[in-house]
Amino acid sequence: MQSTTAWRKSSYSNGQGDCIEIAATLTDTVPVRDSKDPHGPTLAFTTTAWQSFLTAIHNGELPTHA
Repeated sequence: MQSTTAWRKSSYSNGQGDCIEIAATLTDTVPVRDSKDPHGPTLAFTTTAWQSFLTAIHNGELPTHA
């Protein structure tokens, strides 16, 4: 991702560094990264896949803690 990409943390971040960040700057792709490693790897999901992931978490279909 470009250095000019605007990343944001989840509003559910716990303040202890266990966060992901997303960049909502692309139309059909949601880039995701670990906030503790901003220069590390970035994953990219389609907007449909990302929305399905969020819906599954919201519905309790996936664990929310390691």
